[in-house]
Amino acid sequence: MDKALQTIINNMPEKTGKKLEEWIQILAKENFDKHSIAVKFLKTEHGVTHGFANTIVTLFKDKDEPQQDLVFNQYIGKESLKPIYEMLISQIKLFGEDIVISPKKGSVSLIRKTQFALIKPATKTRIDLGLKLKGVAVQGCLENSGPFGTMCTHRIQLTGISDVDPEVLKWLSMAYNKSV
Repeated sequence: MDKALQTIINNMPEKTGKKLEEWIQILAKENFDKHSIAVKFLKTEHGVTHGFANTIVTLFKDKDEPQQDLVFNQYIGKESLKPIYEMLISQIKLFGEDIVISPKKGSVSLIRKTQFALIKPATKTRIDLGLKLKGVAVQGCLENSGPFGTMCTHRIQLTGISDVDPEVLKWLSMAYNKSV
């Protein structure tokens, strides 16, 4: 387990009032078929912040489907995109040790204090990189959020490993820095 995730788990009792094991017991009594519904439950019924709720649900679901399997399954039939994903993750890890990489069924959330980016294999030939950059105008490779809606403010379309260039890394770094 990486240091950032372990820190979140260690801070959970103080910030949420319960240990991870207690939250897992609460979720085990419920029968949520969607990640988002379980997160909403923790937020509305227990007053847990979004970041902690998302982490709790992700770790609860990891008992059944390990994170690596979630990422692997996202790229079935889209194997040519996997090197782009791996390049993004390797560059993002250089930003700091406080990043939680949270795979879901169709995407991977990147979280610091809040989610700052989302990596989604959108088609067989394109990854959509969603970023939270409030107040930043659309420019260069930075587009409107498109299919991400309110989860992200902007999107960058990536079709090859060479697309992970200095401009993309600049926007990623900016989103990371804004998520404090």
